[in-house]
Amino acid sequence: MSAFIIEKLCYGCQRCVDACPSGAIRVFARVATVNSDKCIECEECIEVCMHGAITFREDMEVTQRND
Repeated sequence: MSAFIIEKLCYGCQRCVDACPSGAIRVFARVATVNSDKCIECEECIEVCMHGAITFREDMEVTQRND
């Protein structure tokens, strides 16, 4: 399973993009997206995300983003 972005928590800071060794993450319209074909499940993106917006669980439910 590849990394999953919790969009309501993502601020588009691009730290995950810089940390991803396989180039699987890109930011569009201030929200990160993961190319699951490129993700190698190294979890580097999870380590650098300041907002807790990246997980490997797709069942996460988030109801609000604190701007």
